Amino acid sequence: MDAAFTEEQHEIRRTLRELLLKRCGPDGVKAAVRTPPGYDQELWRELAGRLGLPGLALPAAYGGVGCGPTELALACEETGRAVLPSPLIATAALAAPPILALGSARQREGLLPALATGELTGTLVVPGGQLATALALTGPNDGGWAGGGRAGGIQARPADDGWRLYGEAGQVLAGHTAEVLVVAAHTGGYARSRTLLFLVRAATVDGSGGPGGRRDGGPGAPGLLRTRQTALDETRAQARLELREVPAELLGEGDGDEAAVTAALAATGVVAASALAAEAVGTADAALTRTVAYVKEREQFGRPIGSFQAVQHRLADLYVRLQAARSAAYYAAWAAGSNGSGGAGPDGAAEPGAAALALAQALEALRTVAAEAVQLHGGIGFTWEHEAQLYFKRAAGDELLLGPVHRLRAWAAEEAGLFAGGAVRAGADGGPGRSGPAVVRAPEAVEV
Repeated sequence: MDAAFTEEQHEIRRTLRELLLKRCGPDGVKAAVRTPPGYDQELWRELAGRLGLPGLALPAAYGGVGCGPTELALACEETGRAVLPSPLIATAALAAPPILALGSARQREGLLPALATGELTGTLVVPGGQLATALALTGPNDGGWAGGGRAGGIQARPADDGWRLYGEAGQVLAGHTAEVLVVAAHTGGYARSRTLLFLVRAATVDGSGGPGGRRDGGPGAPGLLRTRQTALDETRAQARLELREVPAELLGEGDGDEAAVTAALAATGVVAASALAAEAVGTADAALTRTVAYVKEREQFGRPIGSFQAVQHRLADLYVRLQAARSAAYYAAWAAGSNGSGGAGPDGAAEPGAAALALAQALEALRTVAAEAVQLHGGIGFTWEHEAQLYFKRAAGDELLLGPVHRLRAWAAEEAGLFAGGAVRAGADGGPGRSGPAVVRAPEAVEV
């Protein structure tokens, strides 16, 4: 493994950082999240059209840049540094990978070039708030999370002209603006119960922030109602989707293969986890940088508070935690590019859970740094006007999106075989789940 970045990768970082410093300050972020789309559409068009951000990890044959998850992670680190509200994660890390992995030649050629240039945005729709489980980050993605015939899921039934979807899903990332929805739905009834992925060309939102059924003349999906939800982190817009006999197209060819869907979602989880981990590292870095600058200027008892040893020790601990998280995020991105099924080590051996562990460490680092930033800023850190609240809310929102941290670590440990003979497994509802006579291997027997 060569840990040094190439000149091209450094250029991606430099170019993006310079642009975001000019166009995306704290005031700009606060203004953008209050618009109906929830992000600056002009800035997004520049990032997508001129820099090709959503197409970084897509092959050049489909209009992408032809790089990989490492370059996408570097871009996400810079967008995280600016706490940029955008559909980048939803489009590049959640929607594009399953289309690339499972889509037919017609579906790939029709959708991926438009996603790569930002002409279209997309997202992954998973019912029941089970996104982390569906991506095999906090539990087995065996399809039970998709509803399985129970209320609260999304059901698919064949029709004369394709498929029809019925159900609902909440907490869909960028779901109120995405034009391409990759929907996980249960089909087959009891006899052939399985979970497959479907494509829905959603209605184009007209900027009113209202239901997704409102269109501006573009192609739409009848029966689809989209409502933007109130979220703790306003920079990470989420929506509630209601589907009432919505026309859909099966992703892929033939009748669908649930095993292939499960594998594609797990591979998507690796890319999404590495991208989100890098983004969390960028946000934590920005919070720490601003805090260090503040304690150098804020005076107490006639001297800067940064000169007090207790403050220095706290900042030093945050720096060490941040650097550890950054190393883990970079490794996870490299592993995702080396092996789309979960990463491979220098010796070629698969390393299950590397992305989930990196995400857990990055989320924990961001949460700790953001909390300390609020404390060390004193009274101003608790105000709505200060940017410290952006970092704190991003930390809490990210853990709700693909966490929590303890479940990421627990599932990664089980996948790596750290527990034998009936390991403790987190339940699908976040509870303790089943447990057996867990036997922890001796440290020398564990392969990391």
